[in-house]
Amino acid sequence: MSDLKTFIAGLPKAELHVHHVGSASPRIVSELAARHPGTVPADVELLRDYFTFSDFAHFIEVYLSVVDLVRTPEDIRYLTYEIARDLAQTQQVRYAELTCTPYTSVRPDLAERPAGTGHVGMAIEAYTEALEDARVAAERDFGIALRWIYDIPGEAGIPAADATLAYAVDHGPEALVGFGLGGPEVGVPRPQFERHFDAARAAGLRSLPHAGETTGPQTIWDALTVLKAERIGHGTSAAQDPALLAHLAEHRIPLEVCPSSNVATGAVATIEEHPLKTFVDAGVTVTINSDDPPMFATTLNREYEIATDLLGLDSAGIADLARAAVDVSYAPDDVKTRLRGEIDTYATP
Repeated sequence: MSDLKTFIAGLPKAELHVHHVGSASPRIVSELAARHPGTVPADVELLRDYFTFSDFAHFIEVYLSVVDLVRTPEDIRYLTYEIARDLAQTQQVRYAELTCTPYTSVRPDLAERPAGTGHVGMAIEAYTEALEDARVAAERDFGIALRWIYDIPGEAGIPAADATLAYAVDHGPEALVGFGLGGPEVGVPRPQFERHFDAARAAGLRSLPHAGETTGPQTIWDALTVLKAERIGHGTSAAQDPALLAHLAEHRIPLEVCPSSNVATGAVATIEEHPLKTFVDAGVTVTINSDDPPMFATTLNREYEIATDLLGLDSAGIADLARAAVDVSYAPDDVKTRLRGEIDTYATP
């Protein structure tokens, strides 16, 4: 495996399921916590313990505490640029679709509160400008192309969905490619967001909801039939339904698989029990992703190593996984062509 680990470490990659705030490393969170003192430790070592979860609900609680540190356009620029640096320089990621949740950072009633008055929000225009500034700078400095997916925090209900749709359709950044749905699944039925996804698709955005992470196959069916999902985030419970696996394979609907995340949140009991091989054996297209990597003490390289073990891959098979992510991404054609070429060159003995 040591040779394969070296191969993975240098392999050019695309990542399609990685959350904006959830990608903040302890180094980044420490800086944000120092800017906005409160419940989140500013000490890097203490943060490693803070990012230890008992279940999915605890993960969401910790995640939202980190979200609360992203309060100003300057925070957005710093967070985004430093995430891009980490992805490009430590994981060889050349292209990433970052899932952003503007609802948690934008205040529609004001541009920005004065310092020292509690939680600071920003106007959607400021949020969008900060994302795009960081994207352009990251591509210039690190050679990584970023695109955005705006997602609804499902637990916040229809008001959050209405706001997220408006942010995406009326104020969407140039690099916005998709419309998603995240957060807890239990008690958050997918069909309630049908009109939001219909409107987003009518505006040219791709339907990219999470489904079947902590609930059964019906949630995935709802995402497919009601939200017209073009990729499924997680989709872990699809393994329980042979008809669903056949549908995903026949219609070439990819699953964005995040093995370590699924174990950390309790969606899967152990990594050995992860259904990745079941998906592949059924002919379902899969991509390998890190989800919220620092929070789950993982990296994209580590997720490729796990997939290599679970699937018994050699270097050619690993390269095929990397190509699959490029092929089902919403990268511009020139980026896809360039990245495929980099993978082919790297993987050629």
